[in-house]
Amino acid sequence: MPSSDESALIGEARNGSVAAFEELVRRYDRSVLRLALSIVRSQEDARDIYQEALLKAFRSIRSFRNECGFKTWLFRIVTNLCLDRARRDGARLPGPHGRPVGPEEGRGPEGESLVVDTRPGADPERMLAAAETRRRVGEALRALPGRERLVFELRHDQGMRLAAVAEILETTEETVRNCLYRAHQRLREALGDLKPTTGARGRAAPRSMPGLRLPGESEPVNGVE
Repeated sequence: MPSSDESALIGEARNGSVAAFEELVRRYDRSVLRLALSIVRSQEDARDIYQEALLKAFRSIRSFRNECGFKTWLFRIVTNLCLDRARRDGARLPGPHGRPVGPEEGRGPEGESLVVDTRPGADPERMLAAAETRRRVGEALRALPGRERLVFELRHDQGMRLAAVAEILETTEETVRNCLYRAHQRLREALGDLKPTTGARGRAAPRSMPGLRLPGESEPVNGVE
């Protein structure tokens, strides 16, 4: 349920307050842009979708009925625009050879730098291994079928509950759970040869993506965390 503050802003926005709508958008605009970029993998397309989504939300705010959270409603608009863009272009969402452009080039799937750390005392072998792992994870994510990658991004990158993802995609929670399970399975198959990197003291380096376990790590229940 939305907070009382958010509900008040929604009410004001529905009554025509531009300031209230701008405040609502300010709370989620970075998440909206990040979601669009994670789906279309192009900064230019992501910015276009971001602008189109906000314009559509502004024009449709009067029809918002608090049946879901404002964030869920806004994310639904974004995902639908992304999928419409893919259908209109007559292609799937970007595949394994798609590359981010501009400032995102040279960054991993969550925006982390893939440049090797050259600070004094850094472990070059560990840094190279970590960069390679992030590169492989990014490729594996881009190779996922569009809907599976979308579910994975919403669940793990945006940290949304399965019920919220189901609301956004207008499907059942069980369908989302099964889709996420298939995404996990594909990623494990693609990355099964990777081994956790270790530092100078033998400690395992953190995994580069949530929800993904390398060989030897315990499985989540039903493939879903």
